[in-house]
Amino acid sequence: MLSSLFSRYPTFLVFLAVFIGMVATLVLMPPFIRFLQGRNIGQQVRDDGPQTHLVKKGTPTMGGVVMIVAVIITMLLVGVPNVETYALLGAILLTAFLGLFDDASKVMHERSLGLTPRAKLVGQFSIAILFSLLAVNVMGVAPTVEIPFVATIDLGVLTTRLPVLGGISIPWLYLAYVSILLVGMCNAVNLTDGLDGLASGTVMIVMLVMAAIAYRTDLLEPAILAAALSGVCIGFLWHNSFPADIFMGDTGSLALGMGLGCLAVTTKTEFVAIIIGGLFVAEALSVMLQVAWFKRTRRRIFLMAPLHHHFEKKGWSETKVVIRFWIISGACAAVGFTLYFAASVLAGAR
Repeated sequence: MLSSLFSRYPTFLVFLAVFIGMVATLVLMPPFIRFLQGRNIGQQVRDDGPQTHLVKKGTPTMGGVVMIVAVIITMLLVGVPNVETYALLGAILLTAFLGLFDDASKVMHERSLGLTPRAKLVGQFSIAILFSLLAVNVMGVAPTVEIPFVATIDLGVLTTRLPVLGGISIPWLYLAYVSILLVGMCNAVNLTDGLDGLASGTVMIVMLVMAAIAYRTDLLEPAILAAALSGVCIGFLWHNSFPADIFMGDTGSLALGMGLGCLAVTTKTEFVAIIIGGLFVAEALSVMLQVAWFKRTRRRIFLMAPLHHHFEKKGWSETKVVIRFWIISGACAAVGFTLYFAASVLAGAR
């Protein structure tokens, strides 16, 4: 295992994870695309979406399968086999299976809708709650939320301890906050995955920042995983750039969103991650506001939600929307990292 061979060079391991994840995705994706094309497994497109997207119908989907396989290969070669690695990978894999079931349902029934929203949420919340309990009871994550330069909020004040398996603590307030955060990020990234290269490019940026945060916090395992996720996004972007040869599907987008949320919990950036992933939050809020306002007034705030479709309707080309959203995502990630870094330096000085 490379992690043992280069254990004295943790920085190299992080960069190596990016490289291996990228190469594995680049190598495995073409045969997977040919496999899907040979079986006519393709994307279904919303009839009420932008008319320019109708040509995307039939494009191979479920590219997230290769992305997850590439992450596993990377972690087997570079990752450190401990509880943090297993917990993070487990949450990502379970969410990927949920997304795969959803993608398969869309393909089999030849429609753009897969699992019902309720079924998705039940699955996502189950995974989020399980990871949260593991984080607190096994990984030693404190049930607090750090707001830089403002306060450290103790969400463990309302805790129940069950006398099973040596004792399990259930910090109800923290459990609720983290579960909402994980499920929210999961669906926010999923909503962002609507244009060629949009989700893969923005997640790539965010994961690089999460890797830097984890590394600075002396959490090598999460740093390597975040780097691996960034690497597979780089490799996938080669095939997903406009015009896309393949889409990641819910298999990829849901898993990446869950990975981001779980990394936030592990690195104690449960609040800062909302800023780092600000573009994803904006995409999700645009849908929530659109639905709520339409139900109340029968009028729309945006020409179409999620937000990226609004700008398409305004006449922006797909490529222009994607590149500008990458820039916005980079700015959000930079602001979030700056807040985290400044707060950590100030805390160290004290």
